[in-house]
Formats: sequence, C-alpha cells, structure tokens
Amino acid sequence: MACKIEADTRDSRETPIVHEEEGDTSGFSNDEKDMMRMGKLQQTKRNFGFLPLVGFATIMLATWESVFPFFLTGYINGGGPTMVYGYVSCFFSSLTVCASISEMAFMYPTSRGQYHWAALLAPPEWSIFLSWLTGWRWHGTLLLYAVLLVSVFINTAAIKILPALEGIILILHILGLIAILMPLVHLASISVAEFVFRHWENYSGYTDGLSWFVGLIMSAVFFIGFDGACHMAEEVKNASMNIPRAMFFTIFLNGALGFVMVMVILFCIGNIDSALNTPTGYPFIEISRNATQSDAGATAMTSILIAMIVFATFGYLASASRQLWAFARNKGLPVDPRWSIPLYSIALTALINSLLALINIGSTVAFNAIVSLIAAGLFSSYIITIGLMVRKRVKEEHVPFGRWNMGKYGLAVNIYALLYTTIVLVFSFFPPMLPITAVSMSWSCVVFSGVIIFGLLFWMVSGQKQWKGPLMDRQFAQRAGAS
Repeated sequence: MACKIEADTRDSRETPIVHEEEGDTSGFSNDEKDMMRMGKLQQTKRNFGFLPLVGFATIMLATWESVFPFFLTGYINGGGPTMVYGYVSCFFSSLTVCASISEMAFMYPTSRGQYHWAALLAPPEWSIFLSWLTGWRWHGTLLLYAVLLVSVFINTAAIKILPALEGIILILHILGLIAILMPLVHLASISVAEFVFRHWENYSGYTDGLSWFVGLIMSAVFFIGFDGACHMAEEVKNASMNIPRAMFFTIFLNGALGFVMVMVILFCIGNIDSALNTPTGYPFIEISRNATQSDAGATAMTSILIAMIVFATFGYLASASRQLWAFARNKGLPVDPRWSIPLYSIALTALINSLLALINIGSTVAFNAIVSLIAAGLFSSYIITIGLMVRKRVKEEHVPFGRWNMGKYGLAVNIYALLYTTIVLVFSFFPPMLPITAVSMSWSCVVFSGVIIFGLLFWMVSGQKQWKGPLMDRQFAQRAGAS
C-alpha cells in the first residue's frame, strides 16, 4: 500500500489528508512512512542523527550538574542512605518510565509527545479532553526552561550547527565532571564509609518514613527531562528508532555520572555544619572552598557548573518551543520557510520566559513556586499517558505497537512506572523540611492547582470549541494497526 499526502484545501497548515493507493512503500524512508502513517506533512529539516540526539538529551538531563543544587533536600531527609539508595531506586524506576514512554515513541515519533499519545490511547469520548489537559500542563511547564537569549540565537540563526554543538557539549559534559571531581577527591577530607552508606541524618522534622519519600524527590529530579528528545522527533533522522535509543542511553550515561557525583559529594562533604550553613547559600561552593582552600579554586569549579547549565538551556529552549509549536500547530502557528524551524514559537517561548523572569525581581518565593512546577508538570503528563496504556493492556485492546515493545512484561512495567510517577508527583509538593513558613512553604501545589483550574475553565469556555485534538492521527493509527 502506497500513500501520498496532500494538504487539506481548507488550510494548508492543518492536518493533511492521506490517500491510500495500491502498491508498496518500499521507496520511502522510515521517517516518511511514520509521517504518512500519522497523516502529517514534513515541515522541518531532519538535522539530528543518533549521537547529536544523545548529546541533546544527556545535556538536558544534566544529572551530575543537578546533584549540587538539589543534594541538600536529600541530605537533610536521611543523609547518605537516602542519597545513595534513593538514587539507585530512582534510576531503575526511571528506566521503567523510559521504557513506557519509548513504546509510545516507537509507535508515534512526533514532536507533540505526551498530549498526542494521550489522544490516541484514550477512549474516543475522552480523547480530545485528555489531550487538551496533557498539552496544557506541558504548555505551562516547558515555557519555564528557556532562560537565556543566547539559546534563541543557537536555535534560530545557528540552528544548522546545533546538532554538532550538542555533540561537543556532550564531551564537555563528561570533561566537566572530571574537572570538578579531581580536585574534590584529591584535596578534600574523606568521610568514612559508614557515614556515606549507613549514617541516617534527619534534619527535616518529618518522621523517618516520610522523610525518606521527601528526600527521594532529590533523586527523582535528576532523571527529569529524558523525554525532551521526543519533542525533536520531526527533526531527527530515523526518529522511531533513534529517539527511544537516545532516551535509554542518556539515562544510563547520566545515571552513571550522577551516581559518581553523589558519592563524591558524600565522601568529600567535609564539615557538615559549615556546608549546610554557608553564607553563600550554596553548599557546593562551601564544599569546593573547603576542599581547595582557595576562593579562586571554588570559583573555577562553580563556573564549570554554571557553564554546563547554560549549555543545557539550548536543549530546553529547543524542546519547549517544539512542544509549543506542536500544541498550537492546528491553530496556525507557522514554520518560517526561510529557516524550516518553528521560529515564531521559539520567539514566543523566549518572550514568555523573559516576562516570567520579572517575577523573581518582586518575589523569589513566587518565582520558585512557578519553577517547582517542572517536576509536577512532567510527571502528571507521564501519569496520564502511562495510565492510558495500562488501561488498554488491562482491557486487552489493540495497541499499534512500533518496531519495539515490552511484550508480556509491558503491563507490569507500566504499572510500576505509574506508581512511581504518582508517588513522585505527590511528594514533589512537600516542603523539604519543617516548620513550614511563608518562605519555606512549597507553593507549587497552589500554583499547580491554579494552572489546572484555569486550564479546565478555559476548556469549558473556549478550548473545547477550538481544540479538536489529533483525530486524523487516530484514523491513521487504527488503519496502520489493521494492516
């Protein structure tokens, strides 16, 4: 069966119509077949191969870099045992989430990601609404990622060098770890093994059991963002294979590097009180200064960390803008033909980020509440899509799997991933320690609820009239599954 795609005559930017003809598709690439199966026109250039995509996803995860700003939450909620064993637990749990997401990426390698999968996996009567709800959460969450104007330049004028640049940054990602690790290991006072693996520390004020789960969020955050590769799907060569492979590879690579850094922090933490009560407000800076006995050395190590986080914003902006572009594509947000990239969505993402940054001037508490939605927004989208996959498997409904799936193990893996993401979502709203004040309060639960309520109200007033969901894609999926 051969297919040809032509745009809907009502609006050339809307979902194309696929006509089936006798023949075969042997003359088409896998990417072309996937786009035809989903009934989509190719509107972007496929510049990303496997290695640049691995660099893209790995830098977005930034696991070892995230150890420094987030390790305090884990340490005050259990010390070494929470940080070490919680990390290992979250690593394997994240693999189950990755496996669940990968099945969907094999089926539908599209930039729309979770909200597209929600529409296709949901019962017909819930398809449009659940795709709206999933997409709305991502819309509000991913806009927070873009933070630097240089990322706009890299993602527009310098877009052709982005794949090669991500490969270079991947190398720097590894070298940066070594550059920080060597001074700490050689110069810092080394803690005993019992302190790292057995000494329980609970400064949080919670009971020990509750403290474990609150501290677990530290490690869960380290593995947020691997699915960012999905939103580059329409710019990736052999997307249905390379995207899932890149997601798995980045979890293994970042998992290993992050574990090394967790161990280094624990063994080289030095004077705990001075690290936790540092006047800089950043324990890592104090740990580095204590190890090197030099402000210049601590500054150099901190600069490496900041540089890697800046590099990560290239991927954050790319992923966020592609998701915004995909979510708004049916509304006519165009791709600039001169660049073959979603130029307007990149500009809008950067603009909204700039406006959000102004909140930090007035209130750091309010700004941190918005930023903390990242975990809740991402994990809530996982819950919806994985939950729909569990429903299909339990009901033994047909699922048009791609070239890879988990077979008989799929249901067990999906259920575990669903439980894990639900636990993380719930405890992401907990403040790291007691007592709770206006400053320490985790206002993310309030903001998260507000986003959902606003999205539902907007749906009832206007969204349900405008948003029709990827219904054309459902037809193609069903047709492909039956062939």
